[in-house]
Amino acid sequence: MSDSAVYQRVRQNPKFHELVRRRGRLAVALSVVVLGSYYCFMMVVAFAPDLLRTPLAEGANLTVGVPVGAAIIVVSWLLTGLYSYFANGEFEELNKDVVREVLK
Repeated sequence: MSDSAVYQRVRQNPKFHELVRRRGRLAVALSVVVLGSYYCFMMVVAFAPDLLRTPLAEGANLTVGVPVGAAIIVVSWLLTGLYSYFANGEFEELNKDVVREVLK
């Protein structure tokens, strides 16, 4: 079987379409969360900097901006882990199903 015939069979497989749809939906949702949080943080930095430079406690040197910025980074890492969980789980199973069906 030629490569173009294999590619054509993959494109026609309904499980492939399901995989593309589900993976795309998850990627868009996670991207919106990450980009939205970064965008909101930058808007606060630009338009309400006093909010982020407020000390965490009376006389403290640590401001509100530091843990908020760190939380955004940690959330990005967690969302990357979430995507990896789905990519190595549900998406991998769908991928294996497509390969099995196409190579029959």
